[in-house]
Amino acid sequence: MMLKPRIFDISVSISEDLPVWPGDPSVEINLDSSILQGSLANISSIKFGLHSGTHIDAPFHFIQNGAKLDQIALERLTGPALVIEISGSNNMISRKTLEDLNLNSWPARILFKTRNSSFWQNKPHYFQKDFCALELSAAQFLVAKGVRLIGIDYLSVAPYADPLPVHKELLRNEIIILESIDLNAIEPGLYELVCLPLKLINTEAAPARAILIKSG
Repeated sequence: MMLKPRIFDISVSISEDLPVWPGDPSVEINLDSSILQGSLANISSIKFGLHSGTHIDAPFHFIQNGAKLDQIALERLTGPALVIEISGSNNMISRKTLEDLNLNSWPARILFKTRNSSFWQNKPHYFQKDFCALELSAAQFLVAKGVRLIGIDYLSVAPYADPLPVHKELLRNEIIILESIDLNAIEPGLYELVCLPLKLINTEAAPARAILIKSG
Protein backbone atom coordinates (compact mmCIF):
# COMPACT_ATOMS: atom_id res chain seq x y z
CA MET A 1 0.00 0.00 0.00
CA MET A 2 1.45 3.34 -1.07
CA LEU A 3 1.46 5.94 1.67
CA LYS A 4 0.21 9.41 0.86
CA PRO A 5 2.87 12.11 0.89
CA ARG A 6 2.76 14.44 3.87
CA ILE A 7 2.56 18.17 3.19
CA PHE A 8 3.96 20.70 5.66
CA ASP A 9 3.19 24.39 5.39
CA ILE A 10 6.33 26.30 6.40
CA SER A 11 4.91 29.73 5.61
CA VAL A 12 4.15 32.16 8.40
CA SER A 13 0.67 33.68 8.56
CA ILE A 14 0.35 37.26 7.36
CA SER A 15 -1.52 39.28 9.94
CA GLU A 16 -1.37 42.75 11.42
CA ASP A 17 0.73 41.51 14.35
CA LEU A 18 3.39 40.03 12.05
CA PRO A 19 6.84 41.37 13.00
CA VAL A 20 8.64 43.29 10.26
CA TRP A 21 12.19 44.55 9.86
CA PRO A 22 12.59 47.87 11.70
CA GLY A 23 11.75 50.66 9.29
CA ASP A 24 9.72 48.47 6.93
CA PRO A 25 5.99 49.15 6.60
CA SER A 26 3.78 47.20 8.95
CA VAL A 27 1.01 44.97 7.70
CA GLU A 28 -2.39 46.62 7.26
CA ILE A 29 -5.45 44.53 6.36
CA ASN A 30 -8.73 46.34 5.80
CA LEU A 31 -12.24 45.08 5.13
CA ASP A 32 -13.22 47.71 2.57
CA SER A 33 -16.65 46.32 1.76
CA SER A 34 -18.74 44.38 4.26
CA ILE A 35 -21.92 42.35 3.81
CA LEU A 36 -22.87 43.31 7.36
CA GLN A 37 -22.63 46.96 6.33
CA GLY A 38 -24.88 46.47 3.31
CA SER A 39 -22.36 45.60 0.61
CA LEU A 40 -22.93 42.76 -1.84
CA ALA A 41 -19.68 41.06 -0.88
CA ASN A 42 -16.84 41.14 1.61
CA ILE A 43 -13.81 42.70 -0.09
CA SER A 44 -10.51 43.28 1.67
CA SER A 45 -7.29 45.08 0.82
CA ILE A 46 -3.79 44.69 2.18
CA LYS A 47 -0.82 47.02 2.44
CA PHE A 48 2.60 45.66 3.35
CA GLY A 49 6.23 45.52 2.29
CA LEU A 50 7.45 42.79 -0.06
CA HIS A 51 9.77 41.48 2.67
CA SER A 52 6.89 40.79 5.05
CA GLY A 53 6.35 37.22 6.19
CA THR A 54 7.67 34.32 4.15
CA HIS A 55 9.32 35.81 1.08
CA ILE A 56 11.98 35.42 -1.59
CA ASP A 57 14.93 37.79 -2.00
CA ALA A 58 16.10 38.07 -5.60
CA PRO A 59 19.65 39.29 -6.41
CA PHE A 60 18.27 42.75 -7.31
CA HIS A 61 17.60 43.27 -3.59
CA PHE A 62 21.26 44.24 -3.01
CA ILE A 63 22.83 43.96 -6.49
CA GLN A 64 21.79 46.77 -8.83
CA ASN A 65 22.27 44.71 -12.01
CA GLY A 66 21.15 41.46 -10.39
CA ALA A 67 18.23 39.34 -11.51
CA LYS A 68 14.78 40.55 -10.51
CA LEU A 69 12.09 38.33 -9.10
CA ASP A 70 10.36 37.62 -12.42
CA GLN A 71 13.69 36.47 -13.89
CA ILE A 72 14.04 33.58 -11.43
CA ALA A 73 13.01 30.23 -12.89
CA LEU A 74 10.51 28.32 -10.79
CA GLU A 75 12.80 25.29 -11.07
CA ARG A 76 15.15 27.11 -8.70
CA LEU A 77 12.39 27.30 -6.11
CA THR A 78 11.13 23.72 -6.33
CA GLY A 79 12.89 20.43 -5.80
CA PRO A 80 14.82 18.48 -3.17
CA ALA A 81 15.74 20.53 -0.08
CA LEU A 82 17.67 19.51 3.00
CA VAL A 83 16.45 20.78 6.37
CA ILE A 84 19.44 21.17 8.69
CA GLU A 85 18.93 21.78 12.38
CA ILE A 86 21.41 24.09 14.09
CA SER A 87 21.10 23.33 17.77
CA GLY A 88 22.13 25.48 20.68
CA SER A 89 21.67 29.12 21.54
CA ASN A 90 24.38 30.61 19.33
CA ASN A 91 23.40 33.67 17.34
CA MET A 92 25.68 32.89 14.40
CA ILE A 93 26.17 30.04 11.95
CA SER A 94 29.85 30.02 11.04
CA ARG A 95 31.90 28.11 8.48
CA LYS A 96 32.99 25.78 11.29
CA THR A 97 29.35 25.15 12.20
CA LEU A 98 28.78 23.91 8.66
CA GLU A 99 32.02 21.96 8.41
CA ASP A 100 31.17 20.14 11.64
CA LEU A 101 28.01 18.78 10.01
CA ASN A 102 30.29 16.45 7.99
CA LEU A 103 27.93 16.24 5.05
CA ASN A 104 29.15 14.09 2.18
CA SER A 105 27.49 16.41 -0.31
CA TRP A 106 25.52 19.65 -0.27
CA PRO A 107 22.24 19.72 -2.19
CA ALA A 108 21.14 22.75 -4.18
CA ARG A 109 18.61 23.85 -1.54
CA ILE A 110 19.34 24.18 2.18
CA LEU A 111 16.85 25.23 4.85
CA PHE A 112 18.22 26.10 8.29
CA LYS A 113 16.11 25.23 11.32
CA THR A 114 17.35 27.18 14.32
CA ARG A 115 15.99 28.44 17.61
CA ASN A 116 14.39 31.21 15.51
CA SER A 117 11.47 28.95 14.67
CA SER A 118 10.26 29.19 18.26
CA PHE A 119 9.80 32.95 17.79
CA TRP A 120 6.79 32.32 15.57
CA GLN A 121 5.02 30.62 18.48
CA ASN A 122 5.33 33.68 20.74
CA LYS A 123 2.29 35.86 21.30
CA PRO A 124 2.22 38.75 20.94
CA HIS A 125 4.76 38.87 18.13
CA TYR A 126 7.59 41.37 18.28
CA PHE A 127 10.81 41.80 16.33
CA GLN A 128 13.75 39.90 17.82
CA LYS A 129 17.18 41.40 17.20
CA ASP A 130 19.13 38.43 18.56
CA PHE A 131 18.06 35.92 15.92
CA CYS A 132 20.38 33.22 14.59
CA ALA A 133 21.89 34.12 11.21
CA LEU A 134 24.78 33.29 8.88
CA GLU A 135 28.26 34.69 9.29
CA LEU A 136 30.01 35.81 6.12
CA SER A 137 32.31 32.78 6.38
CA ALA A 138 29.27 30.47 6.25
CA ALA A 139 27.88 32.30 3.23
CA GLN A 140 31.23 31.91 1.45
CA PHE A 141 31.30 28.22 2.35
CA LEU A 142 27.84 27.64 0.87
CA VAL A 143 28.77 29.51 -2.30
CA ALA A 144 31.79 27.23 -2.69
CA LYS A 145 29.59 24.16 -2.20
CA GLY A 146 27.34 25.17 -5.07
CA VAL A 147 24.18 25.74 -3.03
CA ARG A 148 21.56 27.63 -5.06
CA LEU A 149 18.87 28.42 -2.48
CA ILE A 150 19.16 29.10 1.25
CA GLY A 151 16.23 29.34 3.61
CA ILE A 152 16.20 30.48 7.22
CA ASP A 153 13.52 30.67 9.88
CA TYR A 154 13.49 34.40 10.59
CA LEU A 155 13.32 37.74 8.83
CA SER A 156 16.91 37.78 7.60
CA VAL A 157 19.61 35.31 6.61
CA ALA A 158 22.13 37.91 7.82
CA PRO A 159 22.66 39.33 11.31
CA TYR A 160 20.70 42.38 12.41
CA ALA A 161 23.80 44.45 13.18
CA ASP A 162 25.41 44.01 9.76
CA PRO A 163 23.08 42.54 7.12
CA LEU A 164 24.87 43.76 3.98
CA PRO A 165 27.95 41.49 3.58
CA VAL A 166 26.09 38.17 3.83
CA HIS A 167 23.28 39.27 1.55
CA LYS A 168 25.70 40.59 -1.07
CA GLU A 169 27.85 37.45 -0.96
CA LEU A 170 24.87 35.21 -1.59
CA LEU A 171 22.98 37.37 -4.06
CA ARG A 172 25.94 38.33 -6.24
CA ASN A 173 26.51 34.58 -6.65
CA GLU A 174 22.84 34.22 -7.64
CA ILE A 175 21.85 32.25 -4.56
CA ILE A 176 18.15 32.75 -3.90
CA ILE A 177 17.22 33.59 -0.29
CA LEU A 178 14.04 32.32 1.34
CA GLU A 179 13.36 34.13 4.61
CA SER A 180 10.82 33.93 7.43
CA ILE A 181 9.94 30.26 7.16
CA ASP A 182 8.59 28.37 10.17
CA LEU A 183 10.34 25.03 10.71
CA ASN A 184 9.17 24.51 14.28
CA ALA A 185 7.29 21.30 13.42
CA ILE A 186 9.77 20.04 10.81
CA GLU A 187 12.23 17.23 11.50
CA PRO A 188 15.67 17.50 9.89
CA GLY A 189 16.02 15.60 6.65
CA LEU A 190 15.35 15.65 2.94
CA TYR A 191 12.06 17.01 1.58
CA GLU A 192 10.61 18.30 -1.66
CA LEU A 193 10.34 22.08 -1.51
CA VAL A 194 7.63 23.95 -3.37
CA CYS A 195 7.98 27.71 -3.03
CA LEU A 196 5.79 29.94 -5.18
CA PRO A 197 6.26 33.72 -4.86
CA LEU A 198 3.70 36.16 -6.16
CA LYS A 199 4.28 36.84 -9.86
CA LEU A 200 5.51 40.41 -9.52
CA ILE A 201 7.39 42.25 -12.26
CA ASN A 202 10.60 44.28 -11.75
CA THR A 203 10.82 43.77 -7.98
CA GLU A 204 13.57 42.60 -5.64
CA ALA A 205 11.31 40.37 -3.54
CA ALA A 206 7.88 38.83 -3.21
CA PRO A 207 5.83 37.10 -0.54
CA ALA A 208 5.62 33.33 -1.08
CA ARG A 209 3.70 30.27 0.02
CA ALA A 210 6.27 27.60 0.84
CA ILE A 211 5.55 23.96 1.59
CA LEU A 212 7.62 20.84 2.18
CA ILE A 213 6.51 17.44 0.92
CA LYS A 214 7.69 14.17 2.49
CA SER A 215 7.01 10.95 0.63
CA GLY A 216 6.06 7.76 2.46
